[in-house]
Amino acid sequence: MTAFRVVRASRFSIVATAVSVAAVVVLALGPSWASRGTKLSLIQIFYYLSLAQMWNLLAGYAGLVSVGQQGFVGVAAYAVFVLAERNGIDPFLAMALAGLLTAALSAPVALFAFRLKGGYFAIGTWVIAEVFRLITLRIKPLGAGKVQSLTVRNTFAGYSIERRQDLVYWAALALAVGATLIVVLVLRSRQGLALRSIRDDEGGARGLGVQVTRTRLVVWVIAAGWVGMTGALIHINSATITNRDAFDVLSWTALVVFIVIIGGVGSTAGPIIGVAIFWFVTERFKDSDTGRFMILGALAAVMAVVAPRGIDGLIQRVRSFELFPIRRRLVVDDSAVPTPDLTSGHP
Repeated sequence: MTAFRVVRASRFSIVATAVSVAAVVVLALGPSWASRGTKLSLIQIFYYLSLAQMWNLLAGYAGLVSVGQQGFVGVAAYAVFVLAERNGIDPFLAMALAGLLTAALSAPVALFAFRLKGGYFAIGTWVIAEVFRLITLRIKPLGAGKVQSLTVRNTFAGYSIERRQDLVYWAALALAVGATLIVVLVLRSRQGLALRSIRDDEGGARGLGVQVTRTRLVVWVIAAGWVGMTGALIHINSATITNRDAFDVLSWTALVVFIVIIGGVGSTAGPIIGVAIFWFVTERFKDSDTGRFMILGALAAVMAVVAPRGIDGLIQRVRSFELFPIRRRLVVDDSAVPTPDLTSGHP
């Protein structure tokens, strides 16, 4: 009799994991070998990867296509301003607290947003983000829309410029790696199986007993909290907060959507591929935000029509593999010792 065993990893994924760990170690040593310009570029790549992984978790696996993630970025930015600049809390602790705040805020938001379906959900999340922006405009302690700064005297007291830049770099790397790990671990769990069933057939998932609203709510809150921490770090890095930039739909949602669509929606490797393309285009159009948006938008539009699964989907057509495997496979166990057939009279 042929013996089988259930596996998740493959030779490719084992090698890829080892290479990924080595790459993270090299990147973690970045402050010792990277120039200032290189570090700034890597920080941008890291926080866009964090945002892209969270959007992919929502849209690619939970079926929640949100265009309002800038709302959580903006709320977290002002939370850092209040906590660090006004109350003297360490900025990196304030970053974590801002994430908790946005996670808590996202729960009541979901009670309204989850009543909407399809395109109405997408529009609804954008409207909610605009409501957050307008509210902050009318709160005088937040500056009522004026430019606010995180000062050396209050927020960064005790931090040298070099030390602050290194901590921002490591925090951005941690957010990018953490976001990727969250997606992989969630998808490997029962929660992940429920998410994929909801995405593929919500009615069928309900019929099988999946708690659709609760499952989506858990992922929504996780994504909101992580987006909040990322948004807080973005503004710690820039040290300035403006209402327009903090709630900018183009920077914190549109670009993220382009990245995921180009790389591959519903793929753990898709956001990584998309961020690599984003970095390449950004380097070529450093002095032209308009050119960058045009190129990325055109690439996303082409991918949506020609290859809905993005670059990762095109690669999978040539050779099927998973960079971070989430599914189990049944394979022949070549190492198993054959069991003698005692009923045939032969050994």
